[in-house]
Amino acid sequence: MAATAKAVVCLCLCLTACQVRGSFVPQEMNRTLKTLLNHYEIPPEVRYNGNLVFSREPLTGKVEVQKVYMAGVLETYEKLLGHMMKQPHTSSPVTAGGDVQQNAGTAVGAETELKKDIRKKLESIVTKVKDLREHQFQEQEKLLHRLQSLRHIKMDNLEVQSKALSELPWLYDSASNLANNSTRQRRRRRQAWKIKTHPKAKN
Repeated sequence: MAATAKAVVCLCLCLTACQVRGSFVPQEMNRTLKTLLNHYEIPPEVRYNGNLVFSREPLTGKVEVQKVYMAGVLETYEKLLGHMMKQPHTSSPVTAGGDVQQNAGTAVGAETELKKDIRKKLESIVTKVKDLREHQFQEQEKLLHRLQSLRHIKMDNLEVQSKALSELPWLYDSASNLANNSTRQRRRRRQAWKIKTHPKAKN
C-alpha cells in the first residue's frame, strides 16, 4: 500500500512538473490525482523517506534514449494503475511500516460507493497515461519489448548457444556499422558548426 501511494505521489509530481514547464497536464487530471492522493494516504515519514519509486534524476543523452526510458516508465505506470484498480479500495489508514489498519466501522454501502469512485478515478488516469504512451511513444515501446525479450534467452540451451554463435558475425557487423555511422554523423555536425561559426575570409 505504501509503495502504491508513493507511486501515485511520483506520478502527481511528474505531471505537475510537466504542467509548470508546458501545461501538458489537464487541470481535471491534476484534481483527480489530488483526490487519489487523499485516498492513498501514507504518513509523512514514509512519503519523504527518500526512497522514490521512480528516479527523478535528470535524464541525459539523446532525446531518443530519453524517450525509450519514459516509454518504460509510462508502461510501468499503466500496469501499476491496472493493478491498483483490482485491489479493494478501503479508506483504512496506513501505518509507518505501510500496513493497512482495517476500519471495522465502515458501512458496506459507503464502502461500495467509495470503491466505484476510486476505480473511476483510476480509470481516468490510466486512460491518460495509455493515450500518451500509445500516441507519442509507440516506436520506443516496440524497442522496449525487444529489449525485454533478450532477458528471456535460455543461456544454458545448446541450440540457443549454437545459433547465437552463428548469428554473431551479422549482429557484430550491424552494431559496428551503426556505431561508425553515428560517429561520422557527429563529425559532420561538428564540421558544419565550425564552418557556420567560423566562415573563411573571402580573398
